[in-house]
Amino acid sequence: MEGAEEGSHMGAADFRVGGRIFATLASVKQGFGNLKLTPEMQAEFVAELPNVFVPIAGGWGRMGMTHVRLSEVTEDVLTGALRAAWNLRIQQNRKTLYRSKSQKARSRLRNLP
Repeated sequence: MEGAEEGSHMGAADFRVGGRIFATLASVKQGFGNLKLTPEMQAEFVAELPNVFVPIAGGWGRMGMTHVRLSEVTEDVLTGALRAAWNLRIQQNRKTLYRSKSQKARSRLRNLP
């Protein structure tokens, strides 16, 4: 996946694009990988493959963070899920960049004489 890099977050491998996380191995000791999805995407993945995809408990899960049961997922399904999380992160990074540029432009306009 273009621009994807492996990093580390709190001692666990993570995968980032544009410096932002889209997947981690923070729960690998429990047999899970983790994906950053939207709640709607999460619901679709869980509905289609409930033996593979599980919402992370609590608030993180309600925001779309999703466990992937590594012993159950096929390579093709994992690749598709990672690509979905990567693509979502790219879209979110673009929105953040656009907002940041818009805020800077507004700030400059306010400071004009």
